[in-house]
Amino acid sequence: MIIVTGGAGFIGSAIVWQLNQMGRSDIVVVDSLGSSEKWRNLTPLKFADYLEKDDFMQLVIDDQVQDYLNIDEQGIEAIIHMGACSATTELDARYLLHNNFEYTKQLALFAQRCDARFIYASSAATYGDGDSGFRDDEAELDSLRPLNMYGYSKQLFDQWAARQGLLDKIVGLKFFNVFGPNEYHKGDMSSLVIKAYHQILSTGKIGLFRSYRQEYADGEQMRDFVYVKDVVDMALYFLDKPEINGIYNIGSDGANSWNSLAAAIFAALEREVNIEYIDMPEHLKEKYQYYTCSDVSKLRATGYAGRQTSLTAAVRDYVVNYLVPNKHLGD
Repeated sequence: MIIVTGGAGFIGSAIVWQLNQMGRSDIVVVDSLGSSEKWRNLTPLKFADYLEKDDFMQLVIDDQVQDYLNIDEQGIEAIIHMGACSATTELDARYLLHNNFEYTKQLALFAQRCDARFIYASSAATYGDGDSGFRDDEAELDSLRPLNMYGYSKQLFDQWAARQGLLDKIVGLKFFNVFGPNEYHKGDMSSLVIKAYHQILSTGKIGLFRSYRQEYADGEQMRDFVYVKDVVDMALYFLDKPEINGIYNIGSDGANSWNSLAAAIFAALEREVNIEYIDMPEHLKEKYQYYTCSDVSKLRATGYAGRQTSLTAAVRDYVVNYLVPNKHLGD
């Protein structure tokens, strides 16, 4: 049995989809559906059971997970922990600490007790403004300075796991700017691709933030944009490799400008590029990352030789095969 937390969310549901492609349906999805539309991500997918996250955590605390699922002590093969509040604008530190830090600690310890593979989502937000670089080196964890509370909640767990000596037993994944199908429910936290798609349909243009640094022209701020299909390929690479552990960057190993991303979206829609540069909200100016770029050499050094879809090809696949027909992964 594989447990996927956040399994109805963006990356989590994509992981369930990829497991289905691998012939796996012995999956327990854990999430908190609430009143969002993310339940729609689950409808094409195959899995054995669904649990709300609070109910699942109570089972963990009571040591009743195996009994509830009617499996033996060795029945949990892996816990893939993608569940978290991923809003970089969330200001409630108490909520983030409980949801992202404490919850992850409990699951990591539970995974150790039942000898299950534990793969969890860290974040590139832990790198802050990037002045300290983007190296996925556990020895440099304490030098990182996240720019927001979300990033710090992820940083806290990475540091805790290092102090507990767990990083040689578990895998942390630092996701960069992920985009692709199944992010429809994310609202303000969704990628520019889906936002721009709707902007183009309604106005014929895309709005990008102006730059407030001389070294970057408007729209030339850089991001490591990575397609969700590539992300889940990298994440599941670790599933049956218990000898490979630690923290790894999950990105495209390259940076592209917002202008380049916008151009790829217009190209997918076969329209002329039409960009309008807009003022950045004041509350974002001091927390805005002008450049992010993953270094995935550590991942490659383990033997990973998986796909890296080009930005143009990834955007076209997303727009043409999912956004235009309004489809989810698995439809």
